[in-house]
Amino acid sequence: MITTKYFNYKQIFNLAGSHLIWLAAWCTLVATIYYFFNWQWMIIPWVPLALIGTAEAFYVGFKNNQAYDRLWEARKIWGAIVNSSRSFAAMLYAFETEDGNQTDLNERRKAIAYRHIAWLYTFREQLLTPTEWEHISLKKHFGAINIKRHRLMKAGFPDYGRTPIFLHKYLSTEEFTLQSDYKNFATYLISKQAKEINELKNDKVISDFNQMQLQSCLNQFYDFQGQAERIKKFPSPRQFASTAFVFNVIFIMLLPLGLVNEFAKLGDWGIWTSIPFCVIVGWIYIVMELVGDYSENPFGGLMFDIPMLSICRTIEIDVLQIMGEQDIPDPIASKNGVLV
Repeated sequence: MITTKYFNYKQIFNLAGSHLIWLAAWCTLVATIYYFFNWQWMIIPWVPLALIGTAEAFYVGFKNNQAYDRLWEARKIWGAIVNSSRSFAAMLYAFETEDGNQTDLNERRKAIAYRHIAWLYTFREQLLTPTEWEHISLKKHFGAINIKRHRLMKAGFPDYGRTPIFLHKYLSTEEFTLQSDYKNFATYLISKQAKEINELKNDKVISDFNQMQLQSCLNQFYDFQGQAERIKKFPSPRQFASTAFVFNVIFIMLLPLGLVNEFAKLGDWGIWTSIPFCVIVGWIYIVMELVGDYSENPFGGLMFDIPMLSICRTIEIDVLQIMGEQDIPDPIASKNGVLV
């Protein structure tokens, strides 16, 4: 998540700066051919080009709107996880019965609270697993560039890839070794929580009503996990995303063929003046396309995505303070205007 008030020039250049190179080369090539050879057959009228550009703007706008909906829904899911986690921890440490066995109550509460923190980091790690349609998976052409530019593991975030350390801290040795036995370890952790809470009820540590309320929170965590997995595992329909990209390429390739003739009416100097204007217009369309393209996958671990690490740390701090722990980690701070 970008935390600066404005999308600064460095971030814009990292997103679409490289496209200026081929765009400037193409516009310059068209202007050069027109100036030296005066090939009229390569020129297209401005009116149909304007119609194509208008249609493409509407299409890209639709795509970006859908991408924003996916991004904002993902943020609402993690916001709900924050609220439910606080409620779960508060109820866990508030519920008890007067005639219950209190000897090991604190240890059992601690194990459940720790397991919930482990579930957070496990769930986050599972959401970061790349899918074949995400940018981070385009290893053949752009994967290395995406990893270098947007993966912040080596850019001031030492906790970014330390989920195994967190799990070892908050899970028992037996539970930690079970990770390889489950394809969805986060689901297992919630089911384990349900069994532990049911045992608290059977041991008369909490009442039946208390157990029902805690189980309701666990059911909510299942719902939130399923909602996030739906976004992660179902891409924005490729027929819309791919069509917008193809139309954008067609429009940008045709753009200098229409602009150069219009600027040529100003004289020979106008032919060369068309180059920067063509680059600016084409680059604006490229940026609009890329903004939607990068926003449609909110769990890709890129700088435009949901700051899951920061949210997990916030919940971790809240839960530990509810438990009365003294060793509280610091919140995740943004680095270079980015929060992960």
